[in-house]
Amino acid sequence: MKDNAEPVLVVDLDGTLLRSDLLFESFWSAFGRDWHSPFWSMVALFSGRAALKRYLSRVSRLDAATLPYDPKVIAYVEAWRSHGGRTALVTASDQTIADEVADHLALFDEVYGSDGHLNLKGAAKADFLADHFGGNGFAYMGDARADLPVWQRAQKAITVNASASLRIRAEQLGTQVEHLNTTDRSMLPYLWALRPHQWLKNILVFLPMLVAHRLDWATLLQTCLAFIAFSLIASSVYVLNDLIDLAADRAHPRKRLRPFACGSVPVAHGSWMAAGLLLCGGGIAGLLGWQFLLVMAVYYSLTTAYSLSLKRLVVIDMCVLAGLYTLRIIAGGVATGMLISMWLLAFSIFFFLSLAAVKRQAELVDSVERGILGATGRGYRVADLPIISMIALCSGYVSVLVMALYVNSPTVRELYPQPRALGGICGILLYWVTYMVMITHRGAMHDDPVVYAAKDRTSQVCGFLILVFAVAGAVL
Repeated sequence: MKDNAEPVLVVDLDGTLLRSDLLFESFWSAFGRDWHSPFWSMVALFSGRAALKRYLSRVSRLDAATLPYDPKVIAYVEAWRSHGGRTALVTASDQTIADEVADHLALFDEVYGSDGHLNLKGAAKADFLADHFGGNGFAYMGDARADLPVWQRAQKAITVNASASLRIRAEQLGTQVEHLNTTDRSMLPYLWALRPHQWLKNILVFLPMLVAHRLDWATLLQTCLAFIAFSLIASSVYVLNDLIDLAADRAHPRKRLRPFACGSVPVAHGSWMAAGLLLCGGGIAGLLGWQFLLVMAVYYSLTTAYSLSLKRLVVIDMCVLAGLYTLRIIAGGVATGMLISMWLLAFSIFFFLSLAAVKRQAELVDSVERGILGATGRGYRVADLPIISMIALCSGYVSVLVMALYVNSPTVRELYPQPRALGGICGILLYWVTYMVMITHRGAMHDDPVVYAAKDRTSQVCGFLILVFAVAGAVL
């Protein structure tokens, strides 16, 4: 990069300039906007991949300003331009999206993408570049095996985060080669994408076993299998939700750091992760019988519907969240063949409706602090805060009332030698519900109340005291 005699630097978009794949990005964006889009995508695919990309570019909504660009690749392009070199963005993504990216970055002299008929990839891209810039008239920066025909006809091949085998093949072409490593390969972002901290919620499947005092090994094994199945399927849902919510997550000050939003895990990998986790979880669920498998199917269907549309419906979204928590308890009962009492179900519905309201309250408080009038991707406004807080308090208090009535029921007197000791649990819960709403009102809550409670010292003390009262009622 010394003078104007340098060849044109041609840069690929997906996986090179961008830490993502816009075909998958646009697919999930379209799916999140309209659940019919996969069907129409298949119809478009009959006319070729270029036609599919043109369709998805029309129905999706991608914000070029928030896409996960590779800063080291951008620096390389800027250095090339600073030495007087010309640059071009040439991508298999649709021309519409390529233009938006180029307009945002203002780094390229020319921009070319697929046009709905020609898929500008592999040999087709190599022919196009050779015709447009002449043989050996360009240096090409890419990342995939599909770029080998392009590198073969380029004056210089520049690989970006290529595998060892791809590097060797690029070097065997007889072209000048430069290798760029811009990211560290690690499995931690993949693990983080599963949201293992959210598996804490799945401990609810153990509740039927504990409440019924069924502590034998067979019951414990069945419950552990239920926990594993639920965790895998829940992670599949979390991955799916992150893929659908990419745009909203990237606009959020904390969620933009999630693996798919920031590009540390490719969106294409997420698509296979969601399917693989679902199959593994479903296989384990099948070991516990068709009834448990049916419960898991209901959970997956309901959470998918929530991700696609229900989360945008006022009040319904909170009711669905409360129902999903309760489904975990039902799953624990079905896995072990235990009948769930109405007392437990009633407590669960009201208690988790309170937590769902706290979650929405936290989002609205965060919106107020950021000067936004509504929670991103939700149907609430800042003006709804007093009502949401009221729902959180009232539902939490009703759950405590249900607990108080249950403590004085004949069932408890049969199971616990000292049922009155359980009354202390009601006092702790009454305090904790009020405490959670108060700290959320003050802006200390971040996103998920369950995860917050697991890290909060006050909540940990409350959980320990509840355990003490439960043991006292069962043992003393």
